[in-house]
Amino acid sequence: MTDIHERPALSPTAFLDVRDLRIHFSTDDGLVRAVDGLSFSVERGKSLAIVGESGSGKSVTSLGILGLYNKRNARVSGEIYLDGQELVNASPDAVRALRGQKMAMIFQDPLSSLHPYYTIGWQIEEAYRVHNHVSKAEARTRAIELLKRVGIPQPDKRVDDYPHQFSGGMRQRAMIAMSLSCNPELLIADEPTTALDVTVQAQILDLMKDLQEEYNSAIILITHDLGVVAEVADDVVVMYAGRAMEYGTAGDIFYEPEHPYTWGLLASVTRLDRERSERLQPIPGNPPSLINVPPGCPFHRRCRYEALNGGKQRVERPALEESSPGHYVACHLPVEERRRIFRDEVATLL
Repeated sequence: MTDIHERPALSPTAFLDVRDLRIHFSTDDGLVRAVDGLSFSVERGKSLAIVGESGSGKSVTSLGILGLYNKRNARVSGEIYLDGQELVNASPDAVRALRGQKMAMIFQDPLSSLHPYYTIGWQIEEAYRVHNHVSKAEARTRAIELLKRVGIPQPDKRVDDYPHQFSGGMRQRAMIAMSLSCNPELLIADEPTTALDVTVQAQILDLMKDLQEEYNSAIILITHDLGVVAEVADDVVVMYAGRAMEYGTAGDIFYEPEHPYTWGLLASVTRLDRERSERLQPIPGNPPSLINVPPGCPFHRRCRYEALNGGKQRVERPALEESSPGHYVACHLPVEERRRIFRDEVATLL
């Protein structure tokens, strides 16, 4: 077994390499361990999905990569390498210069992320001009071109509309256009299809895949929707209580999952590709408070198999270990036991 934290790099070809990332916040109630030792990597042209329940630390991770936390309020440690450049200890000005140009983000709620007092075109133009010495006319041409590229009808007219004049799907497309204004090499999408109808969801996902192929960009997709993950992800990190419970290819996670939490997520999703005789199996209990994360394995109080560990899971935090090439699991259950449980008990429920 190999502890993922002992490896000098998760991938020698990684464009983004995150190692032992920790993001903690001091509050009147105590220390919030929002991200507590997370490692992963993303290569150019590849997509990584970060999945988990609300409060697992997915969005905090993305904002930490972008350097959007004030270090006076947040304790950020670990290492984040973007194309070989370390970001955690870099100056705020250095990280700010990378945002928009080398890395960009599609935020979860485009209505609150877009300024209501400025036109869509002005906001895209402003994002473009920050990193490019161009005239207003050139920036406007770029904005129209981007709106057309993301499928906005009549872009030369809609460029002067305000956010409230766009539908939810069009606002999301406008956010994508703004994010792509400087052709970023890393695109982080935080729940990009939330609150959109299924037709628009499919269009947004297809658009992201097309743009990724065109620019060979790396994508991090943050979502709780495993259907979206199956559609676009090459690799998957399953997060719980600020930590990675399982990490591997999409094939590993969907067809050979080894962590009880991953089993729970998969069992709670409706399958449309086959008839299902069993009812959906929700995960019992609730995620822990990030101020009072239980000792040992953070999932043990909700785990259906915790009695098989002889109490070890209550006192000792499991390391994220490699169970097969490229597939990492943080669980005290022996590898063969996990595989037996999945084969004999869990697979029939998925």
